[in-house]
Formats: sequence, structure tokens, C-alpha cells
Amino acid sequence: MTQGAPPVTGVLLSLPETTTGEATASKSPRKNGPPRPRIRSRPAADPYLLAAALFAAYTALSVLRYRRMETLSWDLGIFEQVVRAYAHFQAPVADLKGPGANILGDHFSPVTALLAPAYRLFPTPVTLLVAQSALFALAAIPVVRGSARLLGRGPGLAIGVAFGLSWGIQRAVDFDFHEICFAVPLIAFSLEAVLRGRWRAALLYALPLVLVKEDLGLTASALAVVVAVRARRTSPRAVRWALVVAAFGAVAVLVTLTLVIPAFNSTDSYDYWSKMHGGAGPFAAWDVKLPTLLWTLLPTTGLLALRSPLLLAALPTLGWRFVSSEDHYWSTDWHYSAVLMPVLALALADAVATARTSPRPWLRTYARNLPACTAAAALALTPSLPLAALTASATYRKSPQVSAVERLLERIPDGATVEADIGPIARLTSRCRVFWVGAARPVVPHYIAIDNSDSWAGNPVQYATTLHPGAEYSITGVAGGYVLLKLQPRQSGPQP
Repeated sequence: MTQGAPPVTGVLLSLPETTTGEATASKSPRKNGPPRPRIRSRPAADPYLLAAALFAAYTALSVLRYRRMETLSWDLGIFEQVVRAYAHFQAPVADLKGPGANILGDHFSPVTALLAPAYRLFPTPVTLLVAQSALFALAAIPVVRGSARLLGRGPGLAIGVAFGLSWGIQRAVDFDFHEICFAVPLIAFSLEAVLRGRWRAALLYALPLVLVKEDLGLTASALAVVVAVRARRTSPRAVRWALVVAAFGAVAVLVTLTLVIPAFNSTDSYDYWSKMHGGAGPFAAWDVKLPTLLWTLLPTTGLLALRSPLLLAALPTLGWRFVSSEDHYWSTDWHYSAVLMPVLALALADAVATARTSPRPWLRTYARNLPACTAAAALALTPSLPLAALTASATYRKSPQVSAVERLLERIPDGATVEADIGPIARLTSRCRVFWVGAARPVVPHYIAIDNSDSWAGNPVQYATTLHPGAEYSITGVAGGYVLLKLQPRQSGPQP
């Protein structure tokens, strides 16, 4: 040990392979501002036990929803079509987006190919739901570990609970399957590495984000900027590499939006540009955007995360959502906020660690109590969030109507072409070629299956005729408000 240096044996034992960053900062006072608190030893089992509990809860919520046929959108069917294609070494065609539509021309998410081996073994949409639950739960491990190293076991576990029960994660679990489930653990592991001063690991975890979704290259850039900010006093080499990664992320987004996606799109363009203009502008609709911003920062971090540079990683996602003219992006609904939750959790841990050494007594007290408060807030909000359904007995029951609908859809033979709305889609995409109702042409499908429980289609036979003039369909079964129509054999149309 260097003469005059304080003893750091316990710190080094708890931080293997760490030679820079936070471990270094813990050994000597910072040049500017008070010294950081010593990094605590990590609990061995807490992160994994919490992740296991969250995985069980997330899986139960999503699989039981599927079992009750309460799918909320067509996305589960779209992603199953894509993963099914990958599993059979085919181009990722999602017929629900249009006959023969390559999904890489819609969103650039080749990372979903990683699910192909599991889907090949278990060809059902449940495979996607379970995988998503596992990925969200996995993110709790770096959140708890990173927080506990800074703050101790109790506060670290509290922040993990707040993350796992956060409204952003619960909404995403509840809203079927989306590719962003891969981004959540990548962001969490990257920021944990930042807190440990493992700059290379932080950058390596950030890089795959460019394969998750086209906008997440900007989040990779933001994570690299966080590395550059944190490493600027200790590792000039890490700063240089961080700037390279930041540039790579930005260039990847530009190339993906202007070259890659248009190359796979039938219109040679990126369809979502239309959602980035044509509205009232980024400063409009603050009656919706401001509450979303407060929900993002207040119950999850008590606003203290604003003190941490880690919060920079949230700016790209908040930016494109609020700049967009699409009002669905502005609210707290659906899955759009899930990628923000690991950023908020670890930014909170970082901010609490810094505030604990503040010369202001009120701030030290506030920071000391905040992890427990955020966990309490998440628990208090959960009765109004999706996981509350697990306490209701009806959640575990399949109604007779659902069983009848399943028997009706079983009449459709494997390999048939089917035009369907949201209700039947996820029951068919594992074994049929499924199109979105009203968007199957030029294909004339063998079957049309719709949920007409509110009579939106009027007379189903007449509605089928408007979809495919000249074709003749007849009703082959009705159950629970669902209607199944079959094309008369002599009317078979093109099946590209």
C-alpha cells in the first residue's frame, strides 16, 4: 500500500477489476466538492431474489392476461410473426403490417432474433411474454447491486423495489410484448458499470442498443456522454472512447433512419417521420406533457435525480416523445416509459450518495430517507397499476366465453390465411398466416375472424364483401361475440 494512503482493502475486495472511476474516487477527496461516501459491500442474494419475485409477478400478469384473451393491441401478433420467421431462418415478414411487409422497414429491431431458439422449442406467443418478463426482471439485478454498493443493503433494495414496481415497468409488462424489453437491462447494466467506474463495460453494454430500436442509438450516445462526464478527471482514454461511441450511436441512428429502414420499406421511406411534424410543436400540449414529466421524476426519484449526470441518458427518449406530434407518445400509458425507469433508479442512487455529504442538513436528511420513500410510493401506487390484478380472483379464471371462442378459432386449419382484428390475432399467428382486418389485399384470405361483440362490423357477411368485392364468405361459427367467416372454395383468390 502506498505510504499515507487510507486503508481500502474492503473496497477493493468488493470491486474486482475496478481500477478507475468510483473506486478511485472513494480513496481520496475530490478536488471539487466533498468526498464521495465509501462504496459499500454488496449483498449476495438480494438482487437475485428480487429479480426472481418480479419475474414471477410479471409472468403471471402477462400470461394470465393472454389466457383471458385480453390482448390490448396487435403488437404481440406482429412480434410473433417476426420471431416465428427468424426461428425458421426466413426474412422477418410481419403480414399484419401488410402482406409480405418486412418488419425491418417499419422498426429496426433485429435483436428480436435472439428469441428465435426459444420460440422454435415453444412456438407460442407466451414464449415472448415470458422472455419479456425475464428481461425486465433481469434489470433489477444491476439496479439493486449498483444502489447497494453506493448506499448499503437496505437503501439499495428499496431502490430496486421502487424500480421493479415502477409505473413505467408495470405499464410495459401489461401492454403485450415490445422490443424495448431488451433495452431496459442493457441500460441498467451500463449505468451500474458507470457507478463502478468500469468505463469499458459501460460502453459495451450501451452499444447493442442500436440493434434494439432505431431511436435507441441516441440513448447509447447519451450513455457514452455520461461515461465521458464521469471519467473526465480520472481516465482521458475512457473519455476518448466514450466520444467515439457517442458519435457511433448518432451516426447509427442517421444511417438506420435514412438508409436501412427505407431499403426494407415498400415506400422507400421511414413511415414515422409523419409523427415528428404536423402538430402544434414541442411546446404544445403541456397539460399532458407536464404531468408525464412529473410522474417520471417525482414518485420515482423525489426530483433528487436531477442532481445526477446519469439522468442525461433519459433525455433522448423524453425528447423524441415530446417533440412528436403523436399524442399517444406524450402520456404515461403503454410501454414508452419503460426505458426511463433504470435511468431514474440509478440516477437516484447516485444523487443520494452525493447528497449525503452535502453541507446542507435538510438535503442530507432528505437524501437519507428518499430510497425508502420511493419504495413506499411504488407500493402505494400499485393498487392503481396493472400488478394489482394479481390480487383479484377473476384474474386466474378463464371464462366460458373465452373457452368457446378458442374452440371456434380451432376450426381454422393450420397454415390457413386469416384476416383478423385484435381479439383473434394472438391465438392464430403461431400456426396461420394472419393479416390485419381491412389490410389483406391483394390476398383474399381463407377465413375472416373478428370480435364483433359490439357490432362494429354490422352484418359480418356484408362487411366481408366490402373487404373483398367479388368474394363470397359465409358464417361458419359464432361464439362469445366473435364471428368466423369462411371463403367459398370457388372464390379462392391470389395467395402470394
